[in-house]
Amino acid sequence: MSLGTTALQSAESTLGAARFDAIQEALKDVIDPELGINIVDLGLIYDLGWDDENDALIIHMTLTSAGCPLTEMLESEIGVNLDGIVDRFRINWVWMPPWGIDKITDDGREMMSALGFNV
Repeated sequence: MSLGTTALQSAESTLGAARFDAIQEALKDVIDPELGINIVDLGLIYDLGWDDENDALIIHMTLTSAGCPLTEMLESEIGVNLDGIVDRFRINWVWMPPWGIDKITDDGREMMSALGFNV
């Protein structure tokens, strides 16, 4: 599992391992257009959960900055990539804790280094 927080580890048990893995792989295909790294390895996904009442995936997600104008584009890309895995999803945009380079996974750091970033 590369979505490394404790909250995400509990999401795996809530969603089931196979579904969690499929969701995680689908989200890895969503690339942050500013940094060129997928949103999972960039550390933008804080938690995944399931809303039983609405039968929908809940994605607790942040952005690299609160003023980022890319929310609609990212929501659209997430929808395209989750098609066939979940019927419904909702993004809960969160700002606390704020995103920082400490949220980037080891794979994300390697990708950023390959692009010339010093992390």
